[in-house]
This record gives sequence, C-alpha cells and structure tokens, in this order.
Amino acid sequence: MFDFATSELLLVAIVALLVIGPKELPNALRQLGRMAGKARAMTRHLRAGFDEMVRQAELEEMEKEWRAHNARVMAETAGLAATDPAPGHGAGPDPFAAHTATPADPMAPAPPAPAPADEAAAAPPRPGPLP
Repeated sequence: MFDFATSELLLVAIVALLVIGPKELPNALRQLGRMAGKARAMTRHLRAGFDEMVRQAELEEMEKEWRAHNARVMAETAGLAATDPAPGHGAGPDPFAAHTATPADPMAPAPPAPAPADEAAAAPPRPGPLP
C-alpha cells in the first residue's frame, strides 16, 4: 500500500534529526512506536469486531436454512407415515420373506456320507535317507 524507497526514508530521517535534534530523537521515535502500536491494536480490535458480526450473520443465516430444511423433511416424513403403514401390519407381502430359511423336511432322505479318503494319497511324501 505504502511504497517508500530507501532514499525517501533517508530524507525523512535527516529532516527528523534536524528538526527534533539528536538529543530528543530517541524519545520521539519511542513515542512514535507506541502510537503505531496503539493504532495497530485498535485496528485489530475493529477487525475482530467486524469479523464477529459477519460470523454471527452467517450463523443466523445457516440456522434459518437448517430450520427450513428440517421443517421440509419433517413434513415429508409425516406424509410418508400417513400413506405407508408399518411393515407387518397388513401392508402386503413381507419384504423379508425371501431371505428367511425354511425348515428342512424331516421325511427327506439324508445326504450321502463323504467317501473315506485314501490315507496314503493324502499323506505328504516322506523325505528319503540323507546321502
């Protein structure tokens, strides 16, 4: 924002030295630094207040949108509950009927037993004698 060249700063320092004098220059610079610090603090405080106001406005807007969305969802849910009875209360076929297991027929023949495996074929080969 402020663009000061080195030559401009040197000119200001020479004028300040001539006008204020070498004896009072440190006190004047100290006062100038304090005033700059206070100005920064006030600017920071003002910006924080402004940011807080913007944040509150955004929160109020979000809350308003949330309430409208919540009311719409609640109205849709109430409409669905009025048209669709709960499952199992005569609303039609059970949606879980296809996934339920039926008991086995007690009169059906038992499945054949597995054939015994050949133990020699199933056993791993034995290592031979060491050379």
